[in-house]
Amino acid sequence: MKRWANTGTGPNPAAGERQQGRRGAAIRRNLPTAGLLLLLVACWELACRIFEIPPQQLPAPSAIGRAFFENFTILAVQARASLAAAGAGLLMALLLAVLLAVAMDRSPLIKRFLYPLLVISQTVPIYALAPLFLIWFGLGLFSKVVIVSLVCFFPLAVNLVEGLEQVDPEALELLRTMQAGPWLVFRSLQLPSVLPYFFSGLKIAVTYSVIGAVIGEWIGARAGLGVFMLRSLHAFKTAQVFAAIIAVVLLSLLLFKLTELLAWLAMPWNRAGRNNIEEE
Repeated sequence: MKRWANTGTGPNPAAGERQQGRRGAAIRRNLPTAGLLLLLVACWELACRIFEIPPQQLPAPSAIGRAFFENFTILAVQARASLAAAGAGLLMALLLAVLLAVAMDRSPLIKRFLYPLLVISQTVPIYALAPLFLIWFGLGLFSKVVIVSLVCFFPLAVNLVEGLEQVDPEALELLRTMQAGPWLVFRSLQLPSVLPYFFSGLKIAVTYSVIGAVIGEWIGARAGLGVFMLRSLHAFKTAQVFAAIIAVVLLSLLLFKLTELLAWLAMPWNRAGRNNIEEE
């Protein structure tokens, strides 16, 4: 029988048990939600069958599932178009949010003037601006990118501004007293303080990005999940509308999970604390 020296290179039973414990805790945590979702779907299916609800008004989940798999190839093509608009708009919003947050952090005067305008911009309904963007920029990709960036800009900018405000002023003054350069100050102090706020805003923004792309496609586009929804709705194919909704949900969840993965990779100092909480 092989004997492993306690050098950290062999199997670690304790680590394996902790990993299994975390997986079991995650399953137990999500089990009530999954059970409730299955119960709602079962009740929906039974209601459609018992009351004989017309599929044009409310299709059964089984009919929606069939429509999803029958149109999977088309939905995948349309999802790529929506994802392109969502990704480009999210990148534009991120760039603008970073520039604005840094400017407001460096200059209290800029913050005093621009922060109220930032809040006021969210009171304008996107449906009121989307037709204008269509007139100004046409049916191409850019009009959807502008709509997505407008939707995603606010949560990113607000969280970045708040994160920069939470930087320890005493630690910042100490680094400046020690004549630390701007890059060192940013890397060692500001970045760790801002990242949790940044990823909190990014999680909201990535889900908004898909919704913004679909809204832009509703107003006017040549391709995308929003176009697929409208065409299915005009043809009274309600099951296909729900299938497109499922595609939007799956796309949003995928982007959300990717954001969580990026946060896990970018903030290793948070992993130990999270693991301890999960074990408790």
